[in-house]
Amino acid sequence: MYPENFRYTKEHEWVLVEAGIGTIGITDHAQQELGDIVYVDLPKVGAAVDQGKSLGSVESVKAVSDVYSPVSGEVIEVNHALSEAPEKLNQDPHGDAWLVKVRLTAPGEISNLLSAAEYQSYIGAEK
Repeated sequence: MYPENFRYTKEHEWVLVEAGIGTIGITDHAQQELGDIVYVDLPKVGAAVDQGKSLGSVESVKAVSDVYSPVSGEVIEVNHALSEAPEKLNQDPHGDAWLVKVRLTAPGEISNLLSAAEYQSYIGAEK
């Protein structure tokens, strides 16, 4: 259920790093906890993001939740499809509903993140 090639945060974000670019999204667990997502607030291209700091927010019918960046870097792409259809986050959180892509400035930070197995153990223990 949780892709093995992603790394995860305890705040329920994921990152897929390929050639120094990190694609960031929220986990399936996060979208289930949030419920129906109605709005996504994302940074602008060129913005700097820091590991563990808020990069934007996701609003559901229940609550507004900050999205924390799993890595530090510069935003190079934003998924504009989510501004038109934020509900895609409920349908495909590990696929087409990624949030932003960043050029990593500190690739070593990846080692601070959870593997898929570690994340699944973490969310299992959380319940």
